[in-house]
Amino acid sequence: MAKRDYYEVLGLARNATEAEVKRAYRRLAMKHHPDRNPDQDDAEPLFKEAKEAYEVLSDPRKRSAYDQFGHAGLSGAGAGPGGFSAGDAFSDIFGDVFGDIFGGGRRGRSRVFRGADLRYELELDLEQAAFGETVTVTIPVLSECETCHGSGAEPGSSPTTCDTCGGHGSVRIQQGFFSVQQTCPRCRGSGTMIDTPCGACHGEGRIRETRSLSVKVPPGVDTGDRIRLSGEGEAGRNGGPPGDLYVEIGVRPHQIFERHGADLSCEVPISFATAVLGGAVDVPALAGQVNLKIPEETQSGRVFRLRGKGIKPVRGGADGDLLVRVVVETPVKLSRKQKTLLKDFDEAVQSSSVSHSPRERGWLDGVKQFFERLGSSS
Repeated sequence: MAKRDYYEVLGLARNATEAEVKRAYRRLAMKHHPDRNPDQDDAEPLFKEAKEAYEVLSDPRKRSAYDQFGHAGLSGAGAGPGGFSAGDAFSDIFGDVFGDIFGGGRRGRSRVFRGADLRYELELDLEQAAFGETVTVTIPVLSECETCHGSGAEPGSSPTTCDTCGGHGSVRIQQGFFSVQQTCPRCRGSGTMIDTPCGACHGEGRIRETRSLSVKVPPGVDTGDRIRLSGEGEAGRNGGPPGDLYVEIGVRPHQIFERHGADLSCEVPISFATAVLGGAVDVPALAGQVNLKIPEETQSGRVFRLRGKGIKPVRGGADGDLLVRVVVETPVKLSRKQKTLLKDFDEAVQSSSVSHSPRERGWLDGVKQFFERLGSSS
């Protein structure tokens, strides 16, 4: 009986993608698997036919030959069902899924483990965060054992192949018509056994030590930013790569400034006379003092913006601003003469026909309306 076209077997167009080929095969394999159809005589032939079609169309070299010359182009190319094994077939379909879940891997290779990532919390002063600095940090870490170079075996000896998994690092378990792999329970996925453990690391291949690292903090970092140091985490196992170190930034509160992204803010006290008559005050800034001109009749709480006197953002952009909020201080510990002068001044202001309190009228109007609403509601 002539073989059916492989595309026809899987129900696919000739331009089907690799993913479509795999999905079609999975659907047919589930449908015609002999274990699921014990009373159906044609289940096994249909299953074999689907497996043969899949083996050809999932292999780029075989598929190219088949597309050009049909079944004749596969002579000697290893096509055909060969020795049939339902367990092997399902391992081909689901091996990449269950291999990842159970840690096996369908190609039977020894597993390697990437080292764990580490996290270090680094606290900085505002000045350090604003201008950047190189900081030395000390961290506990699992490093590769220098005595055995990570093998776990005493120098002069070497690990032996695990006799449970044959060096594969995984064992195959048959569950119904599924064949899945899981990590070898004896060697824990390494594929090897250590008969003579290294005395320095006790066979672990890694030792815990304290390491000092220089961390270059870029200018402008803020609380919550992270600096990644590639390969400075814990050492891997079985030749696996090391993890990374993540340095998380925290900026301490400052006694003068508050930070709002790239902007800074602070309060500056000024005298009553400076607020009324105007003047100038020296304002602190991260890069040094700045002379701020105070116009006459300045009200307490007014905010002045000093452009570019904030922080340069770590991710680029214009420098932030410094927001200065002036606070008019009430004089204290006045002498008798000063109090007399102040009373004379207040009387002169009160008797003037000109309003010297810009907020007073609006405030009094608000109070009047409040009492009117209170009286009407009662």
